[in-house]
Amino acid sequence: MSSRTVIRGGLVITASDEIHADVLIEDGRIAALAASGTPAAAAWTAERVVDATGKYVIPGGVDVHTHMELPFGGTSASDTFETGTRAAAWGGTTTIVDFAVQSVGRGLREGLDAWHAKAEGNCAIDYGFHMIVSDVNQDTLKEMDLLVQEGVTSFKQFMAYPGVFYSDDGQILRAMQRSAENGGLIMMHAENGIAIDVLVEQALARGETDPRYHGEVRKALLEAEATHRAIRLAQVAGAPLYVVHVSATEAVAELARARDEGLPVFGETCPQYLFLSTDNLAEPGFEGSKYVCSTPLRPREHQAALWRGLRTNDLQVVSTDHCPFCFVGQKELGRGDFSKIPNGLPGVENRMDLLHQAVVDGHISRRRWIEIACATPARMFGMYPKKGTLAPGADADVVIYDPHAEQVVSAETHHMNVDYSAYEGKRLTGRVETVLSRGELVITEREYTGRAGHGVYTPRSTCQYLD
Repeated sequence: MSSRTVIRGGLVITASDEIHADVLIEDGRIAALAASGTPAAAAWTAERVVDATGKYVIPGGVDVHTHMELPFGGTSASDTFETGTRAAAWGGTTTIVDFAVQSVGRGLREGLDAWHAKAEGNCAIDYGFHMIVSDVNQDTLKEMDLLVQEGVTSFKQFMAYPGVFYSDDGQILRAMQRSAENGGLIMMHAENGIAIDVLVEQALARGETDPRYHGEVRKALLEAEATHRAIRLAQVAGAPLYVVHVSATEAVAELARARDEGLPVFGETCPQYLFLSTDNLAEPGFEGSKYVCSTPLRPREHQAALWRGLRTNDLQVVSTDHCPFCFVGQKELGRGDFSKIPNGLPGVENRMDLLHQAVVDGHISRRRWIEIACATPARMFGMYPKKGTLAPGADADVVIYDPHAEQVVSAETHHMNVDYSAYEGKRLTGRVETVLSRGELVITEREYTGRAGHGVYTPRSTCQYLD
């Protein structure tokens, strides 16, 4: 039994085009697009017709940086794969790529299997995995080859968090050399964790324990230094590099320089760096702990460089680094010692709306919105054109978006499993109305109609920006 849906009368926006078109969906995929009002479009019949008049019709968002159920700092991220993917759908995101974790002394496969077990049967939307590599050795390097072959084509390393995820330059170089051979993409958390630990120790010794000091010790120069070092190590290895959650003017400059040299270096930033700042970290009464993440929020003047980087394509992707911890009982672990505050912010539900606000505010164009939130992340991590666009053959991951609806962001109305919003009280123009995942209605006119287990695991090809 084939099932057909027609979406009529909307403005279809992709990374490359804007056209008033109707969209025909058949058996979970996009079958055709035709200009609205033409005989071809008028001839389509379907069991379900969605009226998108006055609305945008856009690809479902692709968030390639989330941490559901991540154990960190003696606790775990508060969103499960079930609650987190449901919230993502509410926010117009239809695919996430989460991070499976290798524990030191254990294999990559063991970590990947553990994350498959967490996610399988629980997700409202489709999902894939990157692999966090915490322990580079000969066995790990062999496993990297096997993972690439089966669709886990990206590996994250950390220059931060000594004693947890940290890799030294030699381990990083070995992993990069391996990825140069097997086609994998190294994702780098670029902060000089060894130097930061010294500054943390010194700050605490001076009695500087409040959340705002988290931002002061994790200096922008140490992000830039690590970004530079990662770029040069990748250059030595002949490997591509993707730097995650870029937050500082100086780090953007390192990426721009590398790209000007023709190196295959890519950069991602996140909404928190575009819309929040150290002013939030300095909020009184331990409220600042809500904004502790790494890389940290920067002084407001860094935002201009990030927006410019997104416009000039020195930054290509906006992901969330969604890693929520409740204020009560989790962020509070760091009262009296900022270094014990779990690092991470909730955001998977807010990304598409915040970036639409950036369109309204004149920072980016509508097509660039779709490019940095849907198309480029899908291409970067080997899912395009199945994900990230509206074209015949693509998965019918479609969002009907009301560009005129007004909303106020609040923990009282969001769907993430966390007791605060990083954007509490922020007024936004634009809101998700209806979401389809592979042709199935997940959000129907602002009502959740999806189900846990609809989302399926999505193996990925290698980065589509490389030869």
